[in-house]
Amino acid sequence: MSATAPTTPAPPATVGTRNTPGPSPARRRSAALGLLAWLAGILFVLPLAWMTLTSFHSEEDAATNPPSVAASLTLDGYREFFGAAGGASPWPALINSTVASVGSTLLVLVLALPAAYALSIRPVKKWTDVLFFFLSTKMLPVVAGLLPLYLFAKNTGMLDNIWLLVLLYTSMNLPIAVWMMQSFLAEVPVAVIEAAQIDGAKLPTVLARVVAPIAAPGIAATALICFIFSWNELLFARVLTGVVAQTAPVFLTGFITSQGLFLAKVCAASLVISLPVLAAGFAAQDKLVQGLSLGAVK
Repeated sequence: MSATAPTTPAPPATVGTRNTPGPSPARRRSAALGLLAWLAGILFVLPLAWMTLTSFHSEEDAATNPPSVAASLTLDGYREFFGAAGGASPWPALINSTVASVGSTLLVLVLALPAAYALSIRPVKKWTDVLFFFLSTKMLPVVAGLLPLYLFAKNTGMLDNIWLLVLLYTSMNLPIAVWMMQSFLAEVPVAVIEAAQIDGAKLPTVLARVVAPIAAPGIAATALICFIFSWNELLFARVLTGVVAQTAPVFLTGFITSQGLFLAKVCAASLVISLPVLAAGFAAQDKLVQGLSLGAVK
């Protein structure tokens, strides 16, 4: 008869507890990046939100130090901006900015699309040197060309002429537009273009009905950037215009006078002048992201 070894009793099972793994490093990294993106977004939006709040304050409340956040709201700044108190009307300046920005952007697209087509889908010899030449034109300081352009405008009688700004903005934005659209059009399948040409489509038809729809996100991104550059341009508009062709940024600088800085009125004017750019960016945000992402991948 053999003796049996004593058995160790099993530990009592805990009810309702189980080992749950913690978040993976990839998930923690994603959460950290998301938090960082939110902080960066708030940091960029905060000045715009503060400007919007200040525009609804009176001049007395806007000038307090520290600023009065809970002050009463009013529309006096907007009334004064739109000339309710007998000041100058902003509508001519806004119309001039619209004509200069939209007109130059359309001209840039009409000229940049064939050039980008020739450099991407039908490349010429040493096309990289051509692109570098386009980009090198943006390296010239704007101030260096100010005096020659002023003398040219004076001798040709085009001072204070909105069409001079259209031509200037077109020439300023054309190099960067060709550079951007070249990378976008390089993604267009050549087989689709060749099929259209076999069917008898000429170059204008190929550009308008084949290339443009496929590269629409890139074209939209290029158009929006050119519009923003034209709308925000101040130096040439300040020097080459007076009263007739005055643009919105030049009109905005008129609020800084020897009598002082009227902060609420300036904030109201800045918000109104910024609305077209913000509206265009919001309307084209999907195509803008697609276009810029396509260029980055390329």
